[in-house]
Amino acid sequence: MGKAIAIDGPSASGKSTVSKGVAAVLGFIYVDSGALYRGVTWQAIRKGVDTKDAKAVLETMHSADWDFFVQDGAAVFSIDGDVPVQELREKNVREAVANVASVPEVRKFVVDSLQSLANFGSLVMEGRDIGTVVFPDSPYKFYLDADPEERAMRRYRELVAAGEDEKAHEVMDSLKKRDQIDTTRKADPLTVAPGAQKIDSTSMTLEEVIDLVVGKVRGNV
Repeated sequence: MGKAIAIDGPSASGKSTVSKGVAAVLGFIYVDSGALYRGVTWQAIRKGVDTKDAKAVLETMHSADWDFFVQDGAAVFSIDGDVPVQELREKNVREAVANVASVPEVRKFVVDSLQSLANFGSLVMEGRDIGTVVFPDSPYKFYLDADPEERAMRRYRELVAAGEDEKAHEVMDSLKKRDQIDTTRKADPLTVAPGAQKIDSTSMTLEEVIDLVVGKVRGNV
């Protein structure tokens, strides 16, 4: 069984970029846990299901054929033979995923799937409950955060670069809404895992954060 590095934190805290960088430096497999929640959401939407209808969402999730594999250093998945990538980043998926991710049965499916990925080797997994629920026994747990304004600007720049025209204040409102849902949901709320090192990346460069995580992991080996 390989190692599992857990990197948790709220939206736009830099989890994805940091996790990819750490995985590249260490030669580990990168895992975006949020992609799975977005995958469940995307499947429901393309099947014409109301994402607030938990029962219907679960039916589409369980009836789908899921397959997991490693591609270009990252764990990816197919749903009914299709590999969604850009589709998972579309606005309708982003806006509905928090509702889907709050369903306990969805979370159990995703957690079980994520834990099974350890069979592929050592992982760097980012998400919101990796250190608390998915790999709580890992000695490599980090909680990445940043000021809300900084997180909003990061997400805004991402969206502009992707050709989307959302306004900065709309992004801030969306982040606040997502934070509220993530931290108050009954099933596995976003919180700092016991033993996790909290990193405030507001005034840190990407390289500094990656170096900090890698140094801590190598120091614990």
